[in-house]
Amino acid sequence: MTTNSSPSATSRISTFVLLIVLITLALSLVALGLAVSFFETSEPTAYFLLFIGFIGVVMSAYVLLQSRRHVMSMKIEKPTMMTTIECRKCGFKSVREFQRGDYVFKELEKCQKCDDKMTITAIYREVKEKEKTFPF
Repeated sequence: MTTNSSPSATSRISTFVLLIVLITLALSLVALGLAVSFFETSEPTAYFLLFIGFIGVVMSAYVLLQSRRHVMSMKIEKPTMMTTIECRKCGFKSVREFQRGDYVFKELEKCQKCDDKMTITAIYREVKEKEKTFPF
């Protein structure tokens, strides 16, 4: 199993969404700049540009924050793999974390009780149930 330090596809914001948000933010800042320059000449267009610029900045910030929150909620936890080891003779059972090279019916060390060989009988994923949250 390899681990990469680069973010996975589910842990980053879409490039397309980020590009659209940045373009909207840039156009909003241009509108705010034009509004300031029109205030000096006291034209009524200044209020319209000020409104458009303000709404654009607020919408861009909102989309960035919501997409970041959405990405945080999408993180996938890797479940732990467990191995069940049993003794066929005395029935002693042991559970441990999966180790590389484990497979079902693999014979392992001797039993702690009867000194017969133990065998891997099951390999499974341990699933933890998440608490259900209800958005209000």
